[in-house]
Amino acid sequence: LLDTTLVLALGEFGRTPQVNKDGGRDHWSSAMSVMFAGGRTPGGIVVGATDPKGYSAVERVLSPENFASTIYTKLGIDPNKILYSPTGRPAHLVSDPTPIRELMG
Repeated sequence: LLDTTLVLALGEFGRTPQVNKDGGRDHWSSAMSVMFAGGRTPGGIVVGATDPKGYSAVERVLSPENFASTIYTKLGIDPNKILYSPTGRPAHLVSDPTPIRELMG
């Protein structure tokens, strides 16, 4: 089923590299993890990296638009697509239609 099913695991934010005063970790927008499986995604690869302490992304830094474009492409939807409002106003599906090449099997 992994050829025809896409499985994603992510949150809306990463978590702080250090534990806070209450023993937890706060929201952190400088780095986060996303897991892709299935949908012809090659297995066993890591895309990008943080600095040694996990404070910020430093290698192969990607955007939410790249993430969305990857999903759209895997679902057979052209991320370059332009939608039109009822009054004819154009709206791009995503501002950067570039999928993450390493995840395109």
